[in-house]
Amino acid sequence: MRIRHSRGERTFDIVNVLLMLLACAAIILPVLHVAAGSLSSTNALIHMRVKLWPVEWNFDNYKLVINNSIFWRSFRNTLFVVIVGTAINMLLTILTAYPLSKRGFRGRKLFLLLIVFTIIFQAPIVPVYIIVKSFLLINTLWALIIPAALNAFNLLICMTFFRSLPEEMFEAARVDGMDEMRILWKIAVPLSLPIMVTLILFYAVGNWNNYYLALLYVTKPALKTMQLYLYTMIAQFSMNETDGAAAAIAERSADISPQGLQMATVLVATIPILLVYPFIQKHFVKGALIGSIKE
Repeated sequence: MRIRHSRGERTFDIVNVLLMLLACAAIILPVLHVAAGSLSSTNALIHMRVKLWPVEWNFDNYKLVINNSIFWRSFRNTLFVVIVGTAINMLLTILTAYPLSKRGFRGRKLFLLLIVFTIIFQAPIVPVYIIVKSFLLINTLWALIIPAALNAFNLLICMTFFRSLPEEMFEAARVDGMDEMRILWKIAVPLSLPIMVTLILFYAVGNWNNYYLALLYVTKPALKTMQLYLYTMIAQFSMNETDGAAAAIAERSADISPQGLQMATVLVATIPILLVYPFIQKHFVKGALIGSIKE
């Protein structure tokens, strides 16, 4: 039986579809323009003939990016921050969220109040910088990991998911002689796979795009991450500096433009995240929905 919708419901659906199409276009069109520019010739870019499709195909930009040792060094630094940082993020989140999910945990309300306080009121930049400097973390990759080791919002999501698990199952495990750590890693975490994948994605993307902390704590060229490398390249080209590494790379070929090299670098730096997301999309959507529901 076909369900009839009122005029108001049909209008609401049409407006929603149009808004979603506009949102998708606002996201996809700039990406297509960057991809087209990275594959277009210098002449086409200079004369602004590139829109959403490459003009006079040119792969020299990608050849230079792939053969650039500075790019791969920053890529390795970012990969280290993502892998190690995400592992520490998840470990601290799980170990903190599990006890806070138990209503009988002594001091639970105080800890939750302190966590919510950090969401509302963020620490100023200068005191945080002084603390990081006092621990001798300046110009180390650990300065990009330790200050952002635990995200309060992700912690609350994980805690909410743990609370949704049946307490009777944990009681049965305790009767069988399992301690809390074994219950956490043998029962709670495996049953929380959707929310775990969601949080891993949140943390990994955040660490991959971590530009602010890198700009604040890292000055050595050998420790620059991918986002800081992109910023340096764009800033050098924008100021027409020919003595920088990025400008030197562009001068190796007559058919290389600063804009094309920037676009190619941005796309290569974005590909890893784009390749990972489709494989975890199912768990991501499920975890985001379940983790956002409060009892």
